[in-house]
Amino acid sequence: MINHLNTFEFSVPVVDGFGRIIKRRKNKAQYFCQDLGGVTLEMIYIPKGQFLMGSVEGDKDEKPQHLVSIPSFFIGKYLITQAQWEVVANWPKIDIDLEAEGSFFKGDDLPVEQVSWYDAIEFCKRLSQKTSYSYRLPSEAEWEYAARAGTTTPFSYGETITARLANFDGNSPYGSARKSIYRTTTTKVGSLANPNFFGLYDIHGNVWEWCQDAWHDNYDGAPIDEKPWDKGEKPTLKVLRGGSWDYSGYGCRSAFRDRATAHIRSPFNGLRVVLDLNL
Repeated sequence: MINHLNTFEFSVPVVDGFGRIIKRRKNKAQYFCQDLGGVTLEMIYIPKGQFLMGSVEGDKDEKPQHLVSIPSFFIGKYLITQAQWEVVANWPKIDIDLEAEGSFFKGDDLPVEQVSWYDAIEFCKRLSQKTSYSYRLPSEAEWEYAARAGTTTPFSYGETITARLANFDGNSPYGSARKSIYRTTTTKVGSLANPNFFGLYDIHGNVWEWCQDAWHDNYDGAPIDEKPWDKGEKPTLKVLRGGSWDYSGYGCRSAFRDRATAHIRSPFNGLRVVLDLNL
């Protein structure tokens, strides 16, 4: 049982249509630290609420917009790092083997990548067994709710983003933002120091994040709660969210959806974990 939550304060940038920071909003968030043995995993408390999932300005797979109700939950403050992955990968196998140091870009504080959806599921299972908590991948609805953090704009910061705010291909900005740097690599989690209003870092860019859900071509018949939409015509085609270091600004929007087959490993795909509140 989680008996104590810590609190941290942070500042959230707000940008205009050109990507210029016009103000900063201060906020607080609660979290707890999960000890993995040598490294910790910080889990942010996300309050319950409702939001409009999807977009009207985006691709057809982001439609129709629909109201979704989300209960409270915890989600990783950061993407899972290589240091965290290595610890868990050396714990006893449940279903499949995990490669402890398989990432293309090397660094303890860099996000883990080169992990398949099956690898991510195994990671969550081992984490759950070791800690006696129920860790898992976020549902697509939970992910977008957490990413938006109460906003309705394309990005949690406003109408656009720049490479000052997120790690993506700055040569392909969104909207009226100017071209900017393209780093061609992942960056240390949280190093750009621009959380959203829930206190989550790297929610736009850096690496794509696996979700539980199977891919669907649109939201016709989608759940109106937090549950994953895991039944589909192609159950091994899984949802990815958030964009990555090599993707355009357009693909880093809160509503943008991508997919890949569950066995694929690439230097673009990583994960962030969720923990149910009803422990």
